[in-house]
Amino acid sequence: MRSMWRTLDKATRRDIVTLAVADGVVGASFGAIAVSAGLSWWVPVVMSVLVFAGGAQFLAVGVVAAGGGPIAAVLGGLVLNARHLPFGLAVGDVLGRGGLRRAIGSHLMLDETVAFAMAQRDPARRRAAYWVCGLVLFVVWNVGTVLGVLVGQVIGDPATWGLDAAFPAALFALVLPALSDPATRRAAIVGAAIALAASPFLPAGLPVLLALLGLFAARRKPLPRKETDLEMSR
Repeated sequence: MRSMWRTLDKATRRDIVTLAVADGVVGASFGAIAVSAGLSWWVPVVMSVLVFAGGAQFLAVGVVAAGGGPIAAVLGGLVLNARHLPFGLAVGDVLGRGGLRRAIGSHLMLDETVAFAMAQRDPARRRAAYWVCGLVLFVVWNVGTVLGVLVGQVIGDPATWGLDAAFPAALFALVLPALSDPATRRAAIVGAAIALAASPFLPAGLPVLLALLGLFAARRKPLPRKETDLEMSR
């Protein structure tokens, strides 16, 4: 771990530390929200260790707290984490060889770890960025979850301190840059509209899954016939 840390440049190390601080706050909000929703203290702790996927964990707790069943919670988490399939193809080289090493590396696969790895061109720094970021976030996320569980049992409603808004705010901050793309923006707007329209009529969790229909709005519009003919003539 120390050698990998030294392999990274100063700017990358600083960015990882900054991200870890923010991730710890979000982990604390997850722990507080989970216990305030009526879950036993050990449930969010075990989820953070075994699942280690903030979006899926928040989704599962939100679905159960809203009265949804475990099947909807699991399906929502699987759909949300389906993006890890192309992630694995993109960073498969950093996981190394050996079943145990690859299993641990796969468990540490997050949006953040993939982003840090992809930003490095040198293979050694690429591997170091992935593993350092993943291990640091794993520790910080789980410590944050435990602290959140303890705080949540004391303050009761996390909305009193605004902890319930921590994850949506962080998620919105991550999504905001992508909304500059017209296709992504169309998909997000249509998906949100579908989820809002379906919420009064469907069990919790299903409107989120239906929001995936918004992806059809992201399809690129076909070129006008004149432009198509011009390209073909070339």
